[in-house]
Amino acid sequence: MSIDLIHAKNEFADFLKRYPDQEEPGFRLKVIHTYHVAENAAVLSEMLDLSEEDRELAELIGLLHDIGRFEELRVTGELNNLSFDHAAYGVKMLFEDGMIRNFIREDGYDEIIRKAILYHSLKELPSGLKERELLHARLIRDADKLDNFRVKIEEPTENLFPGRINSVRQMEESVISPAILKALLKGKCADIHDRITPLDYYACIFGFAYDLNYACSRQMVLAKRYIEQMEERYVYRDEKTRKEMSMIRESVLCYLKKEELPYADQGNGIDG
Repeated sequence: MSIDLIHAKNEFADFLKRYPDQEEPGFRLKVIHTYHVAENAAVLSEMLDLSEEDRELAELIGLLHDIGRFEELRVTGELNNLSFDHAAYGVKMLFEDGMIRNFIREDGYDEIIRKAILYHSLKELPSGLKERELLHARLIRDADKLDNFRVKIEEPTENLFPGRINSVRQMEESVISPAILKALLKGKCADIHDRITPLDYYACIFGFAYDLNYACSRQMVLAKRYIEQMEERYVYRDEKTRKEMSMIRESVLCYLKKEELPYADQGNGIDG
């Protein structure tokens, strides 16, 4: 079986033309994000010394992983809508509506692609995946998270969480909810349902580092200084919040360096 990535990318460009709001910030962000994730998947595959076939498959999954986001924007007018499962909707578009054949003619990879996309944004991967399914499910999750760090550093603040954070000042005057802080200091991904404040949405992204599957992914985060850049992006007005953000940064960096988490045993004493 072969994968024609040039054909797939041309088809993806044609797919995007169906949406009229090409200059809408959320749309533009997701287009750029998609191409970066596909590139990350290719880079990680190379670093993991995968076969050419798996490298191409990983890049294709990266190209298609967020295809449901564009419908989320059209239907709800926002991103990260808790009532809209963009991963499941993307799988519907590709496999129930038959769109997958626009991107790849052979059907031999369908189950790997379907599961990788369906599970890419879950808090945890389900058990029972076959070896190659697990490989690509892990790869797309890492590639996606790596670009989420870039997005939170480079994109204008008002584009990061449309409708939830509207300005730098709003972010800098915000605080972190206890449940979010506790999870991050304990080395866990925070539960998105615990997000209350604007800063909660931003702080949750730090926790993505705890879910990276591969050492090369963790090394990329350290090499690009993603965690430091995220923490340094804003000047937190509240002294307690400044300290908490510093603690989160230190905890994540220690985890990435395989060092002991410095505040893990303080998790029950930070609720205020």
